[in-house]
Amino acid sequence: MIQDIETIDEFLAHRTDDVEEAVRTAAATEIMPRFRQLAAHEIDEKSGPHDLVTDADRKAEEYLTEALVKLLPGSVVVGEEAVHANPATYEAIKGEAPVWIVDPVDGTRQFVHGDPGFCTLVALAHRGVLLASWTYAPARDQLAVAVRGRGALLDGEPLRAGSPAPGRDLEVATSHPDYTTDDQKRALLGLWTDGVSPRACGSAGLEYLAVARGELDATAFSWEAAWDHAAGLLLVEEAGGAHLTLAGESFRITGGNALPFTAARDAATARRVLGLLSGGA
Repeated sequence: MIQDIETIDEFLAHRTDDVEEAVRTAAATEIMPRFRQLAAHEIDEKSGPHDLVTDADRKAEEYLTEALVKLLPGSVVVGEEAVHANPATYEAIKGEAPVWIVDPVDGTRQFVHGDPGFCTLVALAHRGVLLASWTYAPARDQLAVAVRGRGALLDGEPLRAGSPAPGRDLEVATSHPDYTTDDQKRALLGLWTDGVSPRACGSAGLEYLAVARGELDATAFSWEAAWDHAAGLLLVEEAGGAHLTLAGESFRITGGNALPFTAARDAATARRVLGLLSGGA
């Protein structure tokens, strides 16, 4: 069992390339051979027609679960598909063991429709603190890596989110109305105002990458599932960005957040978006 943060730091100092290899291999063997090749029997619905799962999701998560635990003995995996099968496994995020948070195909709907806007998300956390993340868009062959306190890279080059240009409308990716409560809808309506250009989000992981790259000013999301947010939140942080919940606090992967919440290119933008969300709430 990994007992202390120093041991994990040593792992991160020497083994991040091994995690990258595992992520790339999962995509190469289980995801990309099925891209635009899915048969009807390889696609299932979970909670509804917009919540899909495919054989690529299941097989990639199985591969990553085995590979990641082997890389870091004593760690556990919280994966989207495993939690769907057994919701109790989500509680491991609050436990003492290092936890890998995995979304094998973030943007499954896009994947099913043959759209390259999907990615594989892996994050490593310990006692509720995000330590490292990997965001891999295999159809675009783009890999973003973040390690707490050591910055963020995209294909080996430093990522800096920067700040929005003065006087330009803020571009904000938001939750789809189908996935929001009435209170959250009211909060998100605060973004429909002068100086803001909201749009529905695609793959959450790729929206976070866009924020970290300075291509998108902010997100405004209304759900907590850690596999959608963990990797991207650390990526944005390490690129110089910030995130805030409706309570004015940083988002916690362990849950209990006031929603919606925002991740933005800089702290000032996060506060501006939060003010609009609060005004609509």
